[in-house]
Amino acid sequence: MSHPLIAPVVQLVRAAGAAILPHWRAGVAVTEKADASPVTAADLAAHDLLVAGLVALDPRIPVLSEEDADIALAERAQWTRWWLVDPLDGTKEFIAGSEEFTVNVALIERGRVVFGVVGIPANGRCYYGGAGLGAWRAEADGADEPIGVRLAPPEAFTVVASRRHSSPAQERLLEGLSERFGDLQLASIGSSLKFCLLAEGNADCYPRLAPTSQWDTAAAQGVLEGAGGEVLTLKGEALSYEARESLLNPHFLALPVAAEWRAELLQLARALD
Repeated sequence: MSHPLIAPVVQLVRAAGAAILPHWRAGVAVTEKADASPVTAADLAAHDLLVAGLVALDPRIPVLSEEDADIALAERAQWTRWWLVDPLDGTKEFIAGSEEFTVNVALIERGRVVFGVVGIPANGRCYYGGAGLGAWRAEADGADEPIGVRLAPPEAFTVVASRRHSSPAQERLLEGLSERFGDLQLASIGSSLKFCLLAEGNADCYPRLAPTSQWDTAAAQGVLEGAGGEVLTLKGEALSYEARESLLNPHFLALPVAAEWRAELLQLARALD
């Protein structure tokens, strides 16, 4: 099963990546936003391209982008379908010269992700997928390969952990997982690529007990859901995107739907909530 808007959005995400690359490792100027997060000319170039392209695809679908998120709740609450966009996810990685930054676009309908596309400008790879649609990894040469989560680790249980964002609660959760599974293997990677590691079967769990915004997660959540995974709040509810005053997510757990250790993970997480 597919969705008619996936292919054109993949093309747009790749075009946004191409707009970003001239600024990468080029000593780009950094401006600080009101929340103290960094923004560069690359973020804005990708934003402009994506918004224009998405509006051209269907002018009836509004766009909520990290770079244009000051939209009143009263207006957003009227939307039933919208695009949720992070033109450059992992700006700090981008500024540091890392390849671990992405372009994220998700189609949201009534608070749930229909599909998401995650592009990696540095190598041209894209991940895309959605619940009931499947998930794929598309290389720059055009070869698309279906991907799926793994239900059991081949060796050590692998937890995706951010190198930049942790918390005491997250460290306690890791301790609990270590007691259950033995020595953990930690995979540290930037931006929404954390979800993609799970989606392609290269990791087992991604707990996030530190702040994220809706545009950080939605596209990659679509990929993971298409690959047989899920993203849950610590209460065990699906992470959703209904219009609300704050655009911050609650803490969450990303994991395979059919993992036999799912209930144990939720029990550990609830003890921290």
